[in-house]
Amino acid sequence: MEAKATHRYIGSSPRKMRLVIDLIRGKSVNEAIEVLHFNPKHASRYAEKVLRSAVSNLFNKNEEEHYETSDLVVKEVFVNQGPTVKRIQPAPMGRAYKIRKRSNHLTIVVAAKK
Repeated sequence: MEAKATHRYIGSSPRKMRLVIDLIRGKSVNEAIEVLHFNPKHASRYAEKVLRSAVSNLFNKNEEEHYETSDLVVKEVFVNQGPTVKRIQPAPMGRAYKIRKRSNHLTIVVAAKK
């Protein structure tokens, strides 16, 4: 049994989010939550929130079966690029510098160990 959770339009670049999610890919849920909770990067807050949501979705999906969080594993984690907001900053001599504010979509799939 598996469940997934997504968080869309996160206000950080996909590159920064991938640094965080590479730490938890394939680990048990307890270990992944611990790693994310004590990680100083800003993106780890969103990743922890989505991971907890995926675990909750698994518990609510099939209420007859009871899972322990120690029996769950992070099966799949990926980040896709979201929309980019484009801004212009004035620069010297009449020029303009482009500023691209990137966003991302995070998806986490949690499954029970076999």
